[in-house]
Amino acid sequence: MLFAVTVLSTFIQIYSFLLIIRILLTWFPNINMYNQPFLALTQITDPYLNLFRSIIPPLGGIDFSPMLAFIVLNLVSGGIQQLGLALA
Repeated sequence: MLFAVTVLSTFIQIYSFLLIIRILLTWFPNINMYNQPFLALTQITDPYLNLFRSIIPPLGGIDFSPMLAFIVLNLVSGGIQQLGLALA
């Protein structure tokens, strides 16, 4: 069970890193997100971000949904780490 917690925690860290890359790439409008490898990154991260975009629409042209997405991801990660500590 501890192995599963470690794998899940590592997955969340990698996914967080991919989200950061995806968000930083939005600052460069000349990047075509429909070309590889950007398309793969978009397909991996956008379904999760779209959950929060439906809750918080962009305000004044600024998308605040990634902040909520990171908060939820950090809460889940913290819960998993607590579970790992309880199992150890």
